[in-house]
Order: sequence, then C-alpha cells, then structure tokens
Amino acid sequence: MIKIAFYWLVICFVSLASALYPSSSEVIELTPGNFNKLVINSDEVWVVEFFAPWCGHCKSLVPEYTKAASALKGVVKVGAVDADEHKSLGGQYGVRGFPTIKIFGSNKNKPDDFNGQRTAQGIVEAALKAAKEKVEGQMGGKKKTSSSSKDDVIELTDDNFDKLVLKSDDIWLVEFYAPWCGHCKNLAPHWAQAATELKGKVKLGALDATVHTAKASQYGIQGFPTIKFFPAGPKTASSVEEYHGGRTASDIVTWASNKAAENIPAPEIKQLTGEDVMKSHCVEHPLCVVAVLPNILDCQSECRNGYLKTLTDLGEKYKKKMWGWVWSEAGAQPELEDGLGLGGFGYPAMSVFSSKKLKYSILRGSFGYDGINEYLRDLSYGRGSTFPVKGAAIPSVQTIPPWDGKDGQLEVEEEIDLSDIDLDDLSKDEL
Repeated sequence: MIKIAFYWLVICFVSLASALYPSSSEVIELTPGNFNKLVINSDEVWVVEFFAPWCGHCKSLVPEYTKAASALKGVVKVGAVDADEHKSLGGQYGVRGFPTIKIFGSNKNKPDDFNGQRTAQGIVEAALKAAKEKVEGQMGGKKKTSSSSKDDVIELTDDNFDKLVLKSDDIWLVEFYAPWCGHCKNLAPHWAQAATELKGKVKLGALDATVHTAKASQYGIQGFPTIKFFPAGPKTASSVEEYHGGRTASDIVTWASNKAAENIPAPEIKQLTGEDVMKSHCVEHPLCVVAVLPNILDCQSECRNGYLKTLTDLGEKYKKKMWGWVWSEAGAQPELEDGLGLGGFGYPAMSVFSSKKLKYSILRGSFGYDGINEYLRDLSYGRGSTFPVKGAAIPSVQTIPPWDGKDGQLEVEEEIDLSDIDLDDLSKDEL
C-alpha cells in the first residue's frame, strides 16, 4: 500500500510539474482530444494560450493570464495548450514561439493573433472586443472585415504630447491632420487598421494640428496629413524623423515594422554558466548560435575578446532573426560539445541548433567574420546539412563561474629543495 501511494505521489508530482495551470484554475486545459469539441464546435468566444512548460515568458504570464481567466468567467472562455507536448495543435495554428495567444471569435477557422500587452487588462479588453463583434454579427449588423478600431489610435494634444511620446521608450508614428482635409479622411481607416495591426510593437497617434498649433508649429507642419516617426528609447524634440512610406494600411505596417526591427537591440553574447543561461539565451529562441572558444591559456584575453567582438558584430547583423547567442570555453561544457558534435575538431568551433527540432548544423569554414557570415547566411536560406542532437534532448549545462575577463595563469608548482639530500649516500640499489 505504501509503495502504491508513493508511485501515485510521483505521478501527481510529474503531472503538476509539466503544466503551468492547476486543475483548480479557471484556465481550461486543451488537448488535441478536446480542442475541436470545446473551442471550434462551441458558440463561446475563446482566448487560447499556446505555451511550453520550460518557457520563462510563459511562466511569467501565468499570474496575469489566470487573473484574466477569473475576470472573464461566464463571459469568455480561457484555455491553454501545452504546445510542447501537443505539437500538432501548435503546428495547425502556426505557433512558432511561446507564449502565443490567439482569440477564437466569430470565425473559429481563422483566429486572431493577440498582439496587445500581456497583462490581465490587455487580455480582457481584447476578449471583450471579440465578444462584442460576435454579438453585433449575430444581431444582423454589418460584419467587420477587419478587427481594426479607432480606439487603437491615440489622441495627442499639446498637453499630453511630451509625456506620451517624448518621455516614453515606445516607438511612435504620429499623424498631424486637419478635420476638413480630404486626404486625412481617406487615410483615417488605413491609419486605424495599421494601429491595430501594430499594437504592442509601434504606437500610432493623431494630433489635430488646427487645434493644437504649438506642436504643429514645433514640428514645422505645413500640409496635411503629415506623418512623423519617433524612434524607441529616450527622445528629444529633435529625435523626429520623416515618414517616407505609402498611405495604405499595408504600407504603414510594413514601413513601421522595418523601423521597429532596426530598433531591436543586438543580442548579448552570453557565456554559458548554467542551465538558466541555456534556457533564456538559447532554448527560448528560434535558433541558438553556440561558439566554443579556445582555453584561456591557449588564447588570452586579447585573443578571446577578438572572437567575442566578431560574434557581437554578427549578432548585430542578424539581430532581426531573434536568434540566441552563447559561448563557452573549450572543455567547460563537455555534454554540450558532445551533443552538438563540437568535440575533436579543434577550437574555436561553432554549431547552430534548434531546441524545437533538436537538430544542429556545424560551421565547417573559417572562424572569422566572413566565414561565419557565409555559414549563417546559408542557414537563414535553409541551406546546409543538419544532424540530430545526440541523445534526442537538449544538452545539459554545468554551473561554472563566469570568466573574469583576465588572462589565464599557469599554476605554479611548489619547488622541491634538494640541497639537503646527499646523493652519495644512496646505494646503487636505491638508484
């Protein structure tokens, strides 16, 4: 009886460890077995999170998502899919990263991506918006062809402009318009649609330049509509840039998305000092670039920093890919080297692997900017050979102290004083 109870306890523990939401939560567990019945074939609006138990961002979302589920109880259903375990469901809905939230509203076959703030408030607002649209459709009203909303365009004034735009770290596109302007009226629906599609990435605002003349004058507005771009981070009045894109929603979204990508910071080239680094800087990215540098005694600080600079420059070049970048010293992480086929070829060495597919590719060319760039470029185009990760699992990483940035020092062996030994007293046998 004790043995059975023990096994039951172990099973319960493993089950809870693999899930983020307990059975007592208002978040409903969804699987391939119940998804169609509960979500697709039901009349309710559903908010569905696709997560992976090991994902740090997913764990951080749990309290806000749980709070949203409680607030929406009886109004909108909230569920979660372990897409790491149920890969078929994630693949069916194009899930490529975690967490991904989709809203199944009026058209269950084409769920909307949730791109708002990952807070309870943001999730609740998006869910209620979808429910409202569903109700309006059932009342026989005109069915909306898009989920754009004028509410996503932020009204700017002389009084709130500096606080909302200049003193924020967000990226902004600001339209300066006049109510009587025909071109402004034509732009309005496109501006609203773009604001919705860019929500969470770029903020779109609108300022009536005929009323709020101080800001219009400050930015030299002479015609309508005029669109100005304000980059991410701390801004001043001179941070403004001209918008040179088209006037359709698609043009605006494309232009703004490219600008947002330019503002993505370069990835940190992180030393693998433990499992936490492995997860946050490697596993949680589409691909992970792993560099193994020579031992510090074979390549001192100047040499190592040269390699790290090369990796940093390439990280900047490929930052839009959102890859993870890590490095290790030769021999410091033997299981990683063995799992990614890096042992036995000399150092420095490089491998790029996918934690989702558990496959890797090895750099065969030179470990320099040009050689690595050619290798990564081919990978980004889907070229090159790949191999399964040894053991069909993410290699484990040992916890080690980080490099102190200094040169390596050989250990000094204690010298033995032979002055007190009389070699003449030793017999031949002893020699």
